[in-house]
Amino acid sequence: MQIPREGDYVAIQSYKHDGQLHRTWRETMVLKTSENEIIGCNDNTLVTESDGRRWVTREPAIVYFHKHYWFNIIAMIRDTGVSYYCNLATPFVLDKEAIKYIDYDLDVKVFPDGEKRLLDVDEYAAHSKMWNYPPEIDKILHYNVDVLIDWIDKGKGPFSQAYIDLWMKRYNELSHH
Repeated sequence: MQIPREGDYVAIQSYKHDGQLHRTWRETMVLKTSENEIIGCNDNTLVTESDGRRWVTREPAIVYFHKHYWFNIIAMIRDTGVSYYCNLATPFVLDKEAIKYIDYDLDVKVFPDGEKRLLDVDEYAAHSKMWNYPPEIDKILHYNVDVLIDWIDKGKGPFSQAYIDLWMKRYNELSHH
């Protein structure tokens, strides 16, 4: 697929290990693409769940995908501060339909005050058993949780306020043309 340009809109599709579609975001504005990463923004974006439920995102969110890391990051910009939702997932692939990845259940949530929580450990254990996740997946995911925690602790990339300010400014420029 042709790489999307800044200002283009792309869909995001999250799958589960068994190949089932998990969640879809209809329109994410692309803010930057490079060889290894895509940065975008969701704002009032329609989200469809695997069970058909639909909802719309309530606040702007900067999304970060990388080709070499087994996580993606959603920085939700709220009046109370930035909250992060980090999905442990395969590196993204891009095709003519969407940005795609396999979601591996584990999530790290970071609150505006810096508190971190590892979520959905039970769901991960249940799916791991049900779908026979290979041991390598478990190793890769646990390593990437450590990388993510390191990024959070050091304010690296999406976890820095300067990063959020830069990409929100770019989103505002592109969306008001």
